[in-house]
Amino acid sequence: MDWDQFDLNPRTIAALKKADIKSVKEILNLSGADLQRLMKLSSADIQCLLKTISHTLRRNSMLTALQLYQDKDHSTSQHQKLSLGCSVLDNLLKGGIPLVGITELAGESSAGKTQICLQLCLCVQYPYKYGGLESGAVYICTEDVFPSKRLQQLIDQQHKLRADVPPEIIQKMRFGNSIFVEQAADLDTFQQCITKRLSLLLARGMARLVVIDSIAALFRCEFGPAQSALKARYLQTFGAQLHSLSTRFRTPIMCINQVTDAVSESEAAQCSCRTVGSRVTPALGITWSNQLLMRLMVSRTSLPGPSPGAASHGSGSVRTLSVVFAPHLPPSFCCYTVQLEGVKGIK
Repeated sequence: MDWDQFDLNPRTIAALKKADIKSVKEILNLSGADLQRLMKLSSADIQCLLKTISHTLRRNSMLTALQLYQDKDHSTSQHQKLSLGCSVLDNLLKGGIPLVGITELAGESSAGKTQICLQLCLCVQYPYKYGGLESGAVYICTEDVFPSKRLQQLIDQQHKLRADVPPEIIQKMRFGNSIFVEQAADLDTFQQCITKRLSLLLARGMARLVVIDSIAALFRCEFGPAQSALKARYLQTFGAQLHSLSTRFRTPIMCINQVTDAVSESEAAQCSCRTVGSRVTPALGITWSNQLLMRLMVSRTSLPGPSPGAASHGSGSVRTLSVVFAPHLPPSFCCYTVQLEGVKGIK
């Protein structure tokens, strides 16, 4: 870094070079006290340094309405997406998962929710030119243990799934070292996780994706029917905290959600338990729905014979990924399979 290009006191520039500080990122990652100790400068000099660096960074971030309209700056969060590692799935979502906001992935058991999220944990580590964010992922488990064996399978098969990435790049990547697993079986532990450990990992640039598997499990046994108001307050609080982290660090939040059967009043009166053509709706109600940027739903339908393109995972069934709502997408869907190497859309 050429510190002479900044409008800094020569004494400050000399101190930066002597302390072997080579980038703006290093400065911003250190506290004021640490900078004072390393550079042996006064508190006023350090504050002046930080202010100058901040003004310089902000100066280059302004865009005109014409630039946005002509789509010339592709680094803005409304254009940059996190790829799902499959061109068919990325086409459905117009590029992938938005970087800012909470995305929900809801569906019945064995529909493929965890498989998609594990694949995202690997995709986020790829270079920007291949749809990644060059960073790690935080995977918060709230009920089951983390599927480490399945993750290792996906890592071993990345050269088959990601044929668009040169093999030498995949070989150099240490996928398992950049996935941070947290266990949070209750609301208090989850609160501690997102306010302390999660924010620390994001602030240090060690992660750019957060997966919560699943959000509904935290509320399943904590609240009774008479505590709906308290439950809604907790949902609003967690939603606001997750939104704040996503916006501050431009990090997508992927929340897996469970589903419940949608039963009409007439069916309830008849005590109908039929499963043919059953309808499901995501858990947690309208309060949680209002926290979401995008809702995706996955479903799995068993077939009499083997489904086309299905492999060892889920043969004899067809899976569907649907866009329920999103501000930038129409309601749409595509079919996909879960194979040994990962999740693949069917054209």
